[in-house]
Amino acid sequence: MKVSKCSPRKILNPCILEAHNYQVDPYIGCEHYCSYCYALNKAETDWEKEILIHEDIIGQLYQEMNSLEPQSIYMGMNSDPYQPSEKTFKQTRKVLELLAERGFSVCILTKSGLVTRDIDLLRKMPDSSVGVSITFQEERTRQMFEKNAPSNRVRIEALKELKNSGIATYTLICPVMPFITNLESVIEQVAPFSDTIWVYRLNMESEETANWQSLQSILNKHFPELTEQYQKIAFSRNHPFWKEIRQKLKEIQKKKCLNLRIRIE
Repeated sequence: MKVSKCSPRKILNPCILEAHNYQVDPYIGCEHYCSYCYALNKAETDWEKEILIHEDIIGQLYQEMNSLEPQSIYMGMNSDPYQPSEKTFKQTRKVLELLAERGFSVCILTKSGLVTRDIDLLRKMPDSSVGVSITFQEERTRQMFEKNAPSNRVRIEALKELKNSGIATYTLICPVMPFITNLESVIEQVAPFSDTIWVYRLNMESEETANWQSLQSILNKHFPELTEQYQKIAFSRNHPFWKEIRQKLKEIQKKKCLNLRIRIE
């Protein structure tokens, strides 16, 4: 993997998620290269070959957050903060060290077990939380869509270690892949180690976007009987399929008494 310096840009950016005003992406691009990822639509490089990093992430971030009061910063919006290059470049750990020093907390989303390396820092950051994203219930299917990402086993083991270390945990089931994601199975696997479980639908912008083209090629190869249905479901929040999924999730929530956050609308 080639790692290059990115062009000058802000590091601390506005965040659209509830309870978070700002987010930081330590990397531009993501080696995990998941086929459905919305961030593919604005990729600056070929993520199978090259990702980008900031030239002076700490010096610049220090200046950008200089006037901010301590608060929770989100990490994991447009790239995985614990993708393989983090082992070498430690961009994420550097950011966490600065945030901890300034009294900030963090909310992290990852697919990597490498996050457990930084438990020492996370313990110093009150009210921090870490989550993993999981879409598929078994490895054979997962590898079709996420061939470069860590296994579900690695992610769940990381959740378990984080929870046992006293850190708040969550799972993001995103995106729900129609007729492929078995929600009950995924929820059963992650529930013991997740304080909260969030569920989001598959949401594509248009048939011209990079993530739809990538997803469609995999469907055509492995699930050709589903491609036509996906073209209807993935582009419509009002499709009856999503109404059925919402109702199913509400039943699971009531039956298992889970802190389940349903974001399928």
